[in-house]
Amino acid sequence: MRSRLATSTLAAALLLTAAAAAAARLSPEERLAKAIEGRSAGEPVKCIQLRDIRSTRIIDRTAIIYDTLGGTLYVNHPKAGAAFLHDDVVLVTDTHSSQLCNIDIVKLVDPTSKMLTGSVGLGDFVPYTRPKPEAKR
Repeated sequence: MRSRLATSTLAAALLLTAAAAAAARLSPEERLAKAIEGRSAGEPVKCIQLRDIRSTRIIDRTAIIYDTLGGTLYVNHPKAGAAFLHDDVVLVTDTHSSQLCNIDIVKLVDPTSKMLTGSVGLGDFVPYTRPKPEAKR
């Protein structure tokens, strides 16, 4: 019985590892496309409200995705420093207002050593929204 359980556990672990490896093989552009799939791009904006940000996701060397309360994803392609973006860093934002804007600098910190690994200068925020369902008549 133990042998069967161990084999099942090992098989599940191998499947999870294979799935993670497949996801890791996606290029940054493919990961970004997958994240915004089914959404429509809106007009870029210069700032977003800090209080509306639920979470952030880094697309290596490409972009930062800000997930907001209304379900809109804001994609920011930094104007400078994008090469420092990796999904294993912590974003540290020091703002002096209630908004995150395209003139702000975001510091990148290694979560283990707590050392600064770089910084990015934000660009405009491109909103991506899901299409509204059509009203039934």
